[in-house]
Amino acid sequence: MNNLFFSSLILQYRCQSPKLFLYHQWRGIAKVRLKWVKNRSLDHIIDTETDLKAACLLKNAIKRSSTGFITAKSIANWQKLLGLTIPVIRFIRRYPTLFHEFPHSRYANLPCFRLTDTALLLDQEESSIHQFHESDTVERLCRVLMMMKTRVLPLQSLRPLEWDLGLPCDFERSLVPRYPDHFQLFKASNGDWCLRLKEWREEFAVSALQRSNESSGLGDAYRQFKRGCTTLAFPLSFPRGYGAQNKVKAWMEEFQKLPYISPYESCRQIDPNSDLMEKRVVGVLHELLSLTLHKKTKRNYLRSLREEMNLPHKFTRIFTRYPGIFYLSLKCKTTTVSLKEGYQQGKLVTPHPLTCVREKFYHVMKTGLLYRGKGAALLEKEGILLNNTAEEAEAEGGSNTESDEIGYDECLEDDNSQLEESDSD
Repeated sequence: MNNLFFSSLILQYRCQSPKLFLYHQWRGIAKVRLKWVKNRSLDHIIDTETDLKAACLLKNAIKRSSTGFITAKSIANWQKLLGLTIPVIRFIRRYPTLFHEFPHSRYANLPCFRLTDTALLLDQEESSIHQFHESDTVERLCRVLMMMKTRVLPLQSLRPLEWDLGLPCDFERSLVPRYPDHFQLFKASNGDWCLRLKEWREEFAVSALQRSNESSGLGDAYRQFKRGCTTLAFPLSFPRGYGAQNKVKAWMEEFQKLPYISPYESCRQIDPNSDLMEKRVVGVLHELLSLTLHKKTKRNYLRSLREEMNLPHKFTRIFTRYPGIFYLSLKCKTTTVSLKEGYQQGKLVTPHPLTCVREKFYHVMKTGLLYRGKGAALLEKEGILLNNTAEEAEAEGGSNTESDEIGYDECLEDDNSQLEESDSD
């Protein structure tokens, strides 16, 4: 994709008619107010993966420890950091197949936790996948930086996305130094450490939406798009009840007809209050969620990227305005945004190898929760590199499909108002 594509598109519109370019920015799309609809399938995924992420972060903390263990006192205040709704000590004791508890050598009343052999085996498999797919990780990190207007991100804004983007633990030490031609780590004038993209990578400047259209049966449409003759439409998956509404259909048809602006293109020539800019914002958020392994992240993590990504102040309202593209969940006392096209029948459409290891990790967690003392023996008997985790996930997710969504007539007014209040924070 040529970097000058968008500029040439603008010139093409202006040459055809002096008013055509403004027309494309100001179609006058009717503003349709949509109520929030609960999605049981995605809520279930977010609920389980919140515990999975917390366990993985604790595993990494133990791995980084010079002693090979952590004390109960050192993690007592980590509840908010890990996104848990229960105390950390209570959480870690739920999973004896991952974390082995033992008394401190000097203080008998101080509980300590180290990784079990099963957890160490899974960690080795995770490390090997990081090494084997390192080029994919580097590309993903480059794409994130390429969407920033200065190609720079503070580490404090990037670290919360480490698990979602599939970056290795302490990536600024374990990954970045090995690619000096791609990244530069430097200290900003305010004292914060930042990561800079050294050089623009033209081969990466193609969005997930463009790649999916190019690789699917829509090749002719994509070739026409590159010539500036048509637009690219976002995949839509509306909750039951919305699709039959004529006003929603008309609104989305007009929205899809607007030119698609790549998130890697400059938006300086677009009116910030136009419909075209709104579609550009949808495209940027769509691309960033596409780069995450689980096609979701916390809304607060995106807020820290707002200025660098040229997003409007109240950009999070986009998630509730376009329920066919995004889903906003209130599970686990936080707000998580998901890309709906990334899931089908409660499972990832294109799972990354790292997500497969995380599924095994969750299987071990659940075994320890269900069987406690007998969990380790059961895992040893069936083998840790399990093939039946996918079958078990399918059986568990079978009752949590898209058909479990609440219909339009059952929309939750209280939750909708709660979302709007949180947007105004």
